[in-house]
Amino acid sequence: MATAEQIKMLIQSHLDRNDDRFQTVVLQLAAYEAQQGHTSLAREIRTILDKSKKHTGKVIPINKEFNELIQNLAVENKLSELVVIDELKSRVERILNEYRQQDKLKKHGMNNRRKILLVGPPGTGKTMTASVLAGELNLPLCTIMMDKMVTKFMGETSVKLRQIFDTISENQAVYLFDEFDAIGTERSLENDVGEMRRVLNSFLQFIEQDNSRSLIVAATNNHKLLDQALFRRFDDVLHYQLPGEAEIRRLIENRLGEFKGQRLVWDSILEKANSLSHAEISKACDDSIKEAILNDQNQVDGILLSVMIDERIAAYREGGK
Repeated sequence: MATAEQIKMLIQSHLDRNDDRFQTVVLQLAAYEAQQGHTSLAREIRTILDKSKKHTGKVIPINKEFNELIQNLAVENKLSELVVIDELKSRVERILNEYRQQDKLKKHGMNNRRKILLVGPPGTGKTMTASVLAGELNLPLCTIMMDKMVTKFMGETSVKLRQIFDTISENQAVYLFDEFDAIGTERSLENDVGEMRRVLNSFLQFIEQDNSRSLIVAATNNHKLLDQALFRRFDDVLHYQLPGEAEIRRLIENRLGEFKGQRLVWDSILEKANSLSHAEISKACDDSIKEAILNDQNQVDGILLSVMIDERIAAYREGGK
């Protein structure tokens, strides 16, 4: 039978109208009964819960105002805005091309790339890639709020993960699992806990079973932390890196746009910026434009841009990088 604590939690979650917590407690109750040898009762409890899900329709509505787990955004980013090495850009183009012609592939028994893992240092274009995929395909960009999904209550994170994959199946979009190592950490790590192993196992199961028309994009800054079993579940793995000289110049020219001055000393600028990420270079350009506007100037010269780049470098140096 249910413990007194479980009964209190069931009542409290019902009164609070917290469906996530209620389902978690019910699953815990079923697991408890199964451990006591009451397998038939445990099976009946799970059956009741599964039937209730079918009648309630969509578990998580794609609505930014009411949805705590998924942030839904309409984006208009295009492939031309993505400044990465040519090889990486061509692989993003391939994902787009396969998605647009997925029906042609299916006629020959082939599936398009839908599950993509993005790996690389912070600020190198991973989130931008997800935005570009959504913008080019005219799909919403749905970012999974990892800080709200991972909780301290046993079983609750897995329940929320199931709800997210229900939404992925029911609502066609680009779904971004940012900071993916929060749930994808290697299961053999000594500091791992049993709960996170269960979460990772759940994710592996859900992503393998998923056959929706949505794009699933996971991004991580440190692929070495990821469980090796994850790599087999993704259709493609894209590795990002800090921009080279060609990418730095193209990024600055694109970002400055009409504010680009004629007297930019590229050798000096490229040398200064070679340790910065795409995001930091973009910020330096934005800061330069704002400074020029406030000083009634219509162009950003090399001196101003160099000062702003130096500020970004100093920020890292003072931060202990």
